[in-house]
Amino acid sequence: MIENGRQIKIERPLYEQEQLHYELEYCKSKKPLIKKLLSNCEDNSPKKLLYKTIPALEWLSHYKWKEYLTADLISGFTVAIMHIPQGMAYGMLGNVPPITGIYMAFFPVLIYFLFGTSKHNSLGTFAVVCLMTGKVVLEHSHPSFFDGKRVNHTEILNSGETFYTPMDVATTVCFMVAIMQLVMFVCRLGIVSSLISDTLVSGFTTGAAIHVLTSQIKDLFGYTIPKHKGMFSVINTYVSIFKNITNVNYVAIAMSAVTITITVFNNEFLKPKVAKKSSFPIPIELLVIVSGTLCSYFLHLNDDFNITIVGDIPSGLPGPSIPSFSLMNSIFLDCFIIAIVSYTINLSMALIFAQKLGYEVDANQELLAMGAGNLVGSFFSCMPFTASLSRSLIQQTVGGKTQLASVVSCGILVFVLMWIGPYFEPLPRCVLASVIVVALKGMFLQIRDFWKFWKLSKLDAAIWMVTFVGVVFVSIDIGLLVGVIMSLVTIFLLGMKPYTCLLGSVPHTDLYVDIKRYKGAEEIPGLKIFHYQGGINFASRNYFKSELYSLINLDPQKELVWRKKLTKLADLETQTKSPSTIVKLKEKQDKLQNKSNTSIRCLILDFSALSYVDPAGVSMLKNIEHFFKQLDIPIYVTGCSAPVYEMMVKCELIDLKKYTFRIFPTIHDAVLYATSTLYLVEPILPPPIDC
Repeated sequence: MIENGRQIKIERPLYEQEQLHYELEYCKSKKPLIKKLLSNCEDNSPKKLLYKTIPALEWLSHYKWKEYLTADLISGFTVAIMHIPQGMAYGMLGNVPPITGIYMAFFPVLIYFLFGTSKHNSLGTFAVVCLMTGKVVLEHSHPSFFDGKRVNHTEILNSGETFYTPMDVATTVCFMVAIMQLVMFVCRLGIVSSLISDTLVSGFTTGAAIHVLTSQIKDLFGYTIPKHKGMFSVINTYVSIFKNITNVNYVAIAMSAVTITITVFNNEFLKPKVAKKSSFPIPIELLVIVSGTLCSYFLHLNDDFNITIVGDIPSGLPGPSIPSFSLMNSIFLDCFIIAIVSYTINLSMALIFAQKLGYEVDANQELLAMGAGNLVGSFFSCMPFTASLSRSLIQQTVGGKTQLASVVSCGILVFVLMWIGPYFEPLPRCVLASVIVVALKGMFLQIRDFWKFWKLSKLDAAIWMVTFVGVVFVSIDIGLLVGVIMSLVTIFLLGMKPYTCLLGSVPHTDLYVDIKRYKGAEEIPGLKIFHYQGGINFASRNYFKSELYSLINLDPQKELVWRKKLTKLADLETQTKSPSTIVKLKEKQDKLQNKSNTSIRCLILDFSALSYVDPAGVSMLKNIEHFFKQLDIPIYVTGCSAPVYEMMVKCELIDLKKYTFRIFPTIHDAVLYATSTLYLVEPILPPPIDC
């Protein structure tokens, strides 16, 4: 009881559901499909439709130039500095020229600026999506691009052999992802992202981080190993790494070690101290890339020490190119997975910032923004893009207010693409690999999520581990697929076995609680109150019935059989005169009476937590009612929601003329009705006390 002694006194009639419906003029909600469609189109003037399709037009018209512009300029400049090293590094991760990553930070980002609804997401390259694209590129590009051998590609083309360059594959993947995301937008399938839970994303990205690290070891150590594709590629790659370990380049190892040390020292020690005094972070990735480029250029690392460098970087913007449509059938499934993963990552980050800063994100509009961005990007040498958590955090932390910061970033990157890009040609690949490895720290730390999930839910922990193991030891797409299937199976199993219990009354109140969890709750003699939380459908109906019979300790079908046997034994006893036979008959009667349960006078089904019932579930309830009726045990139903009640009426479970099932609005109404009509022991009610 609350310490201040506040109490509730309520006096009202005992209601059955039909009485309540009559007095309150209940009517079924009807909204025809055509009317529903028309209501969605109400107030959609051309201007509102334009603003809804292109949100930038609306928020730009209300943009607070004096208040926001400086913050967006600083934010855009900061993010642009991050785009340069990350773009080149993650472009390399996709098995395409490093400059591709900077293209991705320009073309699709401008489109997202127009159509997107997140104010703080920084779009462009992201390790996991680039890695997944790189896997497709490796599988479908001509092997000569990756085996290190010099091949005359013109001769291959003239020979009639199917020939795809890495950029052909990457742009086709981008095009396919765009089409899929646009189709999902048209079909309003933003909800698809809910199939990938936070648990699944954590396990998946942690496993993908292992793939990213594995793919960079050859560049960190400065030697060449065969590229492996398909299942068990990580295991096969490590076998090749150790087989060729004697071929490492010690200069590359030294450069990698120095780069990693400097970057980690900045991130772990300098960055937190600088953050206390300035929101502008030290652009350490850009500094190590510039330093690495200068060292390589002046020390001739490529010529004198055999250090692999980035190589040719074209200046200017890329010309438009058409994706390879003949490749689409072969990469359909891979593209679908990339489309879902990239969208889920972007939406997850958008929702994080929206919740933190108090604005709304439209899940379906995000599909349009990403689909349109990928569609344009596919014609300008881009891979599929998504949001980056590290860049997005910086964009918000340094004060970014809107996506205008992305336009500022794009403006700076145009300058880089037009004039500065070729100066990075001497950049050692080991430096880019080092930048990637250090950036993976956050993903590797997600392994701690497993222990968190283990404490909270063993099922979630199992999903995390199965996804992680599948991604690492089998392949990225199969690991993700297994994780999604396990998540769906878990939801299905939990839906089939929802929470059930028997309720008892709380003395002096009208409250009813689980008798196993509340020792002070009291069962009313002769009355069983069964609580069910979930839905009753064709899959869960047998579980409902078995749980009901188990908890009330009464199976009506078996009870009927036992009672018939008892009647038969009683008749035999009256007809026989043999004492020994009578003794045997009484022993059999005693055994059957021990099995029989005659203490239940009434059964109440608490459906206050019943989410829905389908016709198969209603049929099962009819079957239960039929057998309990033969035992003279009435069934009362309480707390039905309107949709559940309407389904019961439609399926004729509730006969309004015959009162097959009595329906009550609350458990207490049903209990009072039962105790007054069936002469049960009444529950202890609260004494009338004035407020």
